[in-house]
Amino acid sequence: MIENNALTPFRIDIAQADVDDLHNRLTHTRWPIPVPGRGDRTDFSRGIPLPYLKELAEYWRDGFDWRAQEAKLNEYQQFTTVVDGQRFHLVHARSANPQATPLILNHGWPGSFVEYQRLIPLLADEFHVVIASPPGFGFSTPLSGTGWELARTTEAFAEIMTRLGYERFAAHGTDMGSGITGRLAALYPQRVIGTHIGADPRYLGLVGDKFPFPDGLSDGEIAQLEAVRTADTADHGYLLMQNHRPDTIGAALTDSPVGQLAWIAEKFKTKASGDNRTPDESVDRDQLLTNISLYWFTRSGESSAQFYYESEHSGLDLLMPSGVPSGWAVFDTHPLMRRTMDPGKAIGHWSEFTEGGHFPAMEETELLADDIRTFFHSIS
Repeated sequence: MIENNALTPFRIDIAQADVDDLHNRLTHTRWPIPVPGRGDRTDFSRGIPLPYLKELAEYWRDGFDWRAQEAKLNEYQQFTTVVDGQRFHLVHARSANPQATPLILNHGWPGSFVEYQRLIPLLADEFHVVIASPPGFGFSTPLSGTGWELARTTEAFAEIMTRLGYERFAAHGTDMGSGITGRLAALYPQRVIGTHIGADPRYLGLVGDKFPFPDGLSDGEIAQLEAVRTADTADHGYLLMQNHRPDTIGAALTDSPVGQLAWIAEKFKTKASGDNRTPDESVDRDQLLTNISLYWFTRSGESSAQFYYESEHSGLDLLMPSGVPSGWAVFDTHPLMRRTMDPGKAIGHWSEFTEGGHFPAMEETELLADDIRTFFHSIS
């Protein structure tokens, strides 16, 4: 089969019938019967609390303007292209500066290209920004088949940068996007100028599981890591389901907008700077709902979960060393972050912030933009 390498212009235009259907489903939601003693809208100890979820769903139906958000997203040039049989959607925000550096921004779940919406204008003077949606996310749908995991996606993203005319480029990532970013550097060190990772203490939950314990930790430090892992486990119900049973949860996410809302919104609750914040106190409410609406309209609640299954069963090594310069920005930092994630201090640029959390592009946009610029200035 000869692959079509064309970049096809794309514009978001959700059918009005789909917008009306969303409003109708929200109006006729079949709510759980309230549990006595569970009336605190800020108590996320058992998941997203029903009073808060109802507030958010009501705003999604009556206060949120999808058409206004759609118009904002369409301010940026977008394309689709087919790589290895899979359709990919990408945002390509070219800088007016002819000397600008190409920069690919890689996101994870439950993010989307919407996650970087407010970051783009802060980088526009120095970077040509590219955001490619992984297979099964956003408009990189429908899935062409099974087998789309981290390695195959990394190869596709490299090909997309080639099609855009970028032989050399920089890369930033968060969540599983940090894995794509690191893998790009390991596989294409001659092409990747440098990698920048946005991280938070959730990465510590991988220590002792996906990543080995570093040498020289005291019993007290190991106890701290175990406490982080224990706390992290409470937030990983979604992970086990998507790693092993994406078909099962996918049916519910595709049929119920409130189910999709609860599944995603809970992940945006942030504990930073000593405060527990509801999701729409952590990030802009309209941006949060734009992201969730994208999952709803593209039916990618199910297909994005497939990425987790594929990656969990791929047998890939998460760590792929490279000689490419790397920088980390850690948000809602923990005292053991560098001790565990960079024990040899091999990462030349390491920044730590008490603010933010797992979605720095949405939570602390200016801090992240400044750190990206500072890092790439340092290696230019």
